[in-house]
Amino acid sequence: MRVCLKVQIPVESGNKAIMGGDMQQNLKKLMDQLNPEAAYFFPQDGMRGMMLFFDLEDTSMIPTISEPLFEQLNAKVDMTPVMNIDDLTAGLKKLQNNR
Repeated sequence: MRVCLKVQIPVESGNKAIMGGDMQQNLKKLMDQLNPEAAYFFPQDGMRGMMLFFDLEDTSMIPTISEPLFEQLNAKVDMTPVMNIDDLTAGLKKLQNNR
């Protein structure tokens, strides 16, 4: 299932992670683990933000993705199922066929 992982990292814990070299290490590990189809990084609500779009193969992956972000970066983490245009078109076609 394609999901959007949205992460917000508070300034203080983000600064500490950057200065200690942990931020780069944590991001590389996350990117290697998820192999996202897209990744975006931006400031949001006065914090560091990122959105990664990737395939969640199994819901048992959720703790291995979110816990390091909570523990190491004090991050706010949201995961939301998402669709691309092909998914949406297929879903709408199924909806029409079922009516």
